[in-house]
Amino acid sequence: MNREELQSILPHRENMLLLDEAHREGDVACGTYRVRGDEFFLQGHFPGNPIVPGVILCEILAQSACVLLSDVMQEGRLPVYTGLDKVRFRAPVRPGDTLETRCSIARAKPPFYFAQGTASVGGKTCVSAEFSFAVIGE
Repeated sequence: MNREELQSILPHRENMLLLDEAHREGDVACGTYRVRGDEFFLQGHFPGNPIVPGVILCEILAQSACVLLSDVMQEGRLPVYTGLDKVRFRAPVRPGDTLETRCSIARAKPPFYFAQGTASVGGKTCVSAEFSFAVIGE
């Protein structure tokens, strides 16, 4: 899925659509985001040493997991975070990096979904987390 196709699932738009592309591999959602360096969240974080904030990395994981819910993510429905657990930041993500995500849904009790995911750069894990969200709306 490219960005345009992702917009048919995700309600996010510029500047908060944080996936360049994504696809499914069975029960796993794989996503990619290329850090350009001009993103709003890098301005001031940190001057002269830009690093993608951890909260943005967690948001990228959540958006990736939503790819697995394309049948649930219909127009008017919103995925909202309900929890983050066991979040570990292992390496910084910087401009020029290509972040690759792998997420799966561990269990579901609609409208709640419980997921786990990792994001890496060049095969090195940068963040791992367990998280939950609810799909609310119509």
